[in-house]
Amino acid sequence: MTIHREGYQTIGIAALVFGGINLASFTFLSASLPWVAILIFFLTLAVFLFLVSFFRMPNRNHTINPNQIICPADGKVVVIEEVTDEEYFKDRRIQLSVFMSPANVHVNRNPVDGEVVYNQYHKGKYLVAWHPKSSTENERWSVVVKNPHGEILYKQIAGALAKRICNYTKVGQQVKQTEEYGFIKFGSRVDLLLPLNAKINVELNQVVKGGVTVLASW
Repeated sequence: MTIHREGYQTIGIAALVFGGINLASFTFLSASLPWVAILIFFLTLAVFLFLVSFFRMPNRNHTINPNQIICPADGKVVVIEEVTDEEYFKDRRIQLSVFMSPANVHVNRNPVDGEVVYNQYHKGKYLVAWHPKSSTENERWSVVVKNPHGEILYKQIAGALAKRICNYTKVGQQVKQTEEYGFIKFGSRVDLLLPLNAKINVELNQVVKGGVTVLASW
């Protein structure tokens, strides 16, 4: 397991805060209120370890298959439904959404190979990520990738806690299936808009792994 580069600054600052709080705590409280100093130590340690865990990148054997659409994020499937896309396709698509809790790995991976033909950041609200309107009203970043099978749109959506979406793609870029394309900090959601003839391989409330779970087939 490694730590994602997006976490270096956050973890570094957290380490300094952790050290400063506990230095002051043990200096001024250890003699008169040792149990308070110990409690502060364990509470701050738990927060620090959570931050380290949040930015983890576990070692995995990724699923590579040009005929399949691979899950872009860890989490749970919360939506599988037919919708009308107003952003890019302007027609009916299958929306498949994966909710990422703060405990999940937050690296985002390309579900397919292909060329990036659309890349758009949208400012927006910070509704809870499972809210039905979060797909269209929250801060989000949409990417469309085209290959011989067709086009799919996948979007990173900020949640109530997510305040920064990182996206590393640009129009004209050739991307590879399961390679990292972005990161969302502190709880969020990823939506995919698939063709109506896509064969869905997952069910609602199923726990999925980014770069591993097959969401659908062309």
